[in-house]
Amino acid sequence: MHLTQFSDYGLRLVLYLACHPGRLVSVDEVGQAYGISRHHLVKVVGALTELGVIESQRGRGGGMRLAMAPEAINVGWLVRRTEPHFKLVECFDLETNTCPIAPACGLKGALHRAQQAFLQVLDGYTLESFRAHRGDLVALLDAARQSRAAAAVGAQGQETP
Repeated sequence: MHLTQFSDYGLRLVLYLACHPGRLVSVDEVGQAYGISRHHLVKVVGALTELGVIESQRGRGGGMRLAMAPEAINVGWLVRRTEPHFKLVECFDLETNTCPIAPACGLKGALHRAQQAFLQVLDGYTLESFRAHRGDLVALLDAARQSRAAAAVGAQGQETP
């Protein structure tokens, strides 16, 4: 299984917000912590807002936060809504399938069962499951954000020949 970058960023975003409860967090802050472009994050924020997972406030002093309690955000549910499809192989899509052995091949069934098992495992977790190490996560995220901010300042201070 391979999740799209969109799902990856969505999971990272909600984890960041879960680690910083009680305050509004900016897209730039999350982007700096993970090294993700603002452009990509804005799309993820829009989708998660539509799903009701996060809420955002525009303007000065704005930001975003979880709109749901971390224990109410099921990871499997979230992945199902952020992935565009689960067509692991060509034969999963009947409209575009050109595989000549599809009618007799048992691989499709095995892959489908593996995919279902993957999602079933994710269904066993909520966002709250990953906050057990919140202190460690916050320290690592803050260090990454500060390191990227310092690197950006250093790059601005360099003169181009």
